Amino acid sequence: MKDIEYLKKYYKGNIDEAIERLNNGEPVQYIVGNVDFYNYNFIVNKNVLIPRFETEELVLNTINLIKKYFNKEVKVLDIGTGSGAIAITINKEIPSIVYATDISKEALEVAKENAKRNNANINFINTNIYDGIKDKFDIIISNPPYIRYDEEIDEIVKNNEPHLALYADNNGLYYYEEILKNINTILNDKYIIAFEIGKDQYKDIEELKNKYLPDSKISLKKDMENRDRMVFIHNFE
Repeated sequence: MKDIEYLKKYYKGNIDEAIERLNNGEPVQYIVGNVDFYNYNFIVNKNVLIPRFETEELVLNTINLIKKYFNKEVKVLDIGTGSGAIAITINKEIPSIVYATDISKEALEVAKENAKRNNANINFINTNIYDGIKDKFDIIISNPPYIRYDEEIDEIVKNNEPHLALYADNNGLYYYEEILKNINTILNDKYIIAFEIGKDQYKDIEELKNKYLPDSKISLKKDMENRDRMVFIHNFE
């Protein structure tokens, strides 16, 4: 019922056709073509994940840490930007130079449109993780693919959203390790690494942190549903 009310309020086309698409299992956000995230509006389609409340929490907590520990304009890298929601929101909310990567050219086209839509200045790069990037960053943030291939997820997600942005090898841990194993090459002397994670992945990510950044600290935050959802890795108190 809420989705139908949302369609009636925001959909500009034939409402009967839109309701039929909804009844056929298409997410309301894709039907409408946009979604609100952190008080900004973003175009979404089947080339990008639909931004979620949990990712808003990741962004909010990261911004709060930046404000607390960095008294300067920060340099930020958003890995696997998708719709660009994370990168654009950070750029709008705090003084920052923001780079955003994605392996999907189609996703980057959406992200570029969203940057224009929200008047944000983002340096978009079509690459895998941070291949070829030589800059150094204060903040690395990512909501990478982290779902196991055998994990049960909602059918509406499984049937509509891009699997490239959902699933990962190594029990969902592949991209965390790929990000962390060479991350020293792109970190400034003082840094924060912020990840969205699956509800049962914290211990494994802590082990990866200990393997690749043994002198750093790590903290876990739960989401509003009291599930493990965010980790923050840093090298200061």
